[in-house]
Amino acid sequence: MSLWTSLEPSSATVDPGASTRVRLRLRNTGDVVDEYRFEPVGPVAPWTTVEPQTLRLYPGTTGTVELTFAPPRTPDATAGPNPYAVRITPTEHPEAVTVPEGNLTITPFTELRAELVPPTVKGRFRGRPKLAIDNLGNTKLTASVSGSDNGDQLAYDLRPSNVQIEPGRAAFVNATLKPRKIIWFGPKEQRPYRLSVQRSGLKPEPVDGTYIQRGFLPRWLATFFGTLLALAITFALIWFTYKPHVQSLAQEQPQVAGVSSIAPSPSTTPTPPPAPSETAAAAPPAAPSTEAANNNGGGGGGGGATATVTAKPKQDTAATAVNRLAAADPGGRHICYRSYVQGTGWQKPVCDGTISGTVGKNTPIKDINVAVYGVDGSAGNSFVYDSQSTNGQGKWQTWTKVVADGKDNYIGSTKAADPYLETFTLNIGNGQVCGYAQVHNVGWGNQACSDARPALLTLGTWDNTLWLEAFKLTV
Repeated sequence: MSLWTSLEPSSATVDPGASTRVRLRLRNTGDVVDEYRFEPVGPVAPWTTVEPQTLRLYPGTTGTVELTFAPPRTPDATAGPNPYAVRITPTEHPEAVTVPEGNLTITPFTELRAELVPPTVKGRFRGRPKLAIDNLGNTKLTASVSGSDNGDQLAYDLRPSNVQIEPGRAAFVNATLKPRKIIWFGPKEQRPYRLSVQRSGLKPEPVDGTYIQRGFLPRWLATFFGTLLALAITFALIWFTYKPHVQSLAQEQPQVAGVSSIAPSPSTTPTPPPAPSETAAAAPPAAPSTEAANNNGGGGGGGGATATVTAKPKQDTAATAVNRLAAADPGGRHICYRSYVQGTGWQKPVCDGTISGTVGKNTPIKDINVAVYGVDGSAGNSFVYDSQSTNGQGKWQTWTKVVADGKDNYIGSTKAADPYLETFTLNIGNGQVCGYAQVHNVGWGNQACSDARPALLTLGTWDNTLWLEAFKLTV
């Protein structure tokens, strides 16, 4: 070997989001002038830069290069010791590769994000929101969840009440809110509440929500029952006060049961029944025929029933969601999106890092609806399942055009005969776009980021036997 190397220091420590440097010294112990190329390898290679990238040394001379480690403040920067190495390839003898190794310790940090889905629930006897907890730190998160409100108006059933979440993953807590007092009559009432995520030794992370409690019976129904009761009482009073005296007539009739004809009472003259009309005396009215009955239900005659067509409500898309955010934050950057899940259809749009799709249900996504604001439009492409594949991978579809801010962009297809998504790409006009993807039988991958157009963010899998199940996007 014609090269001597030394890492100074061989072990270093760095905080996520910060940087540290290590010096690599090397000496040409050979007898010819040689140029060396440097390439970082290992788990921390994506966050490692070498300056300079090449170094030319004469025999017996020594040179140095600087290794800069800058791990991001994301779950990808795994806490604890991380081995690293630098591959040194000499130009004159490329087969004589040298790989000095060192150790980089990344300090742990904790960060979480909690969100109620939905933030407002309604019900008469209970409400059932879900609390989504994302572990954005680089260590396992252990926390307990509790509920509270002013006046102790609600009881809380949280399952599970304790969670352990790996870095970069999310957990869901099913909450059941039960009012301690039932509203039998009257208008609905708002009951603000708070779910707190408590980590050991740290302040709890509060998440506020609203439970709207409805009355057991609506006000109009209570009014109706009250009016009906008043009418019944009034009728009963009138009946007992002005009851007709007919009892004596009913008792006299059996006394003359053997007489062939009954004479009218001298005190009462019965009114004769009205005579039937000539038409009624001639023949009873004919029953309607089957043909007439059938024609009556059709839409051809003037007397038939008229069908009423109710227009479907306008669908809530990613564009309508991002435009609502833009109205509240005109100077911000936002991205909203929703998934078309096979066998289920379109989900509701979510925004800015919230999970879209399904987790643990083995259902693929067929189409993605994206809308952006403040990033100069978006464009995308889909990589879908290929039933004719010969290389074990899917196939690319046609690129979408660049869609302006506040407009809907669709990546994929909702047609039943069209294939599901395995991967999708996305780019924006300015700034950076980042995301995570949940792949069937693989789980959540690491965060991926991309700069502005023409750079591309790619999320998913190339394996034709797998598919995309869920994703999260931020800008």
